[in-house]
Amino acid sequence: MSEHYYLDDVDKKILNILQQDSRIPFSRLAKIMNLSESTIHMRIKRLREAGVIRGFCVDVDLDKIGMNVLAFVLLKSDPKRYENILEQLQKMDEIFEIYDVTGEYYALLKVRVSSKEELAKTLDKLGNMEGVTSTYTMFVLRSLKDKKNFFE
Repeated sequence: MSEHYYLDDVDKKILNILQQDSRIPFSRLAKIMNLSESTIHMRIKRLREAGVIRGFCVDVDLDKIGMNVLAFVLLKSDPKRYENILEQLQKMDEIFEIYDVTGEYYALLKVRVSSKEELAKTLDKLGNMEGVTSTYTMFVLRSLKDKKNFFE
């Protein structure tokens, strides 16, 4: 089990602000928090070194660039072929997230494509993979909550 990093209120506030705008200059962050720029720099450095901050990235609205079809797919497989299936799934551009889960199904996949036709092709590709015994697809009608900021 991995060791947990203790986050104090200052760390949480820094993370909250960075999750809203990861490009904020340290000087502006220092002003907002009423701390020195060097304190902010050291705190962020420590959070990165501890692996709490994994990187700074851009949050792209996939709907705006035509990737507006979202589905979740539950997958069952032959246990002997599961590792091989996971390797193949990781190479598929249409699959954005893969979760190894408990219960009746082996994996939960988050699929993003640009059309229902492309979704149908992706589902056919999944269903025809050697070792996949069944899939169950849930087409997303609308997203009601997509929380990205943990400390709000």
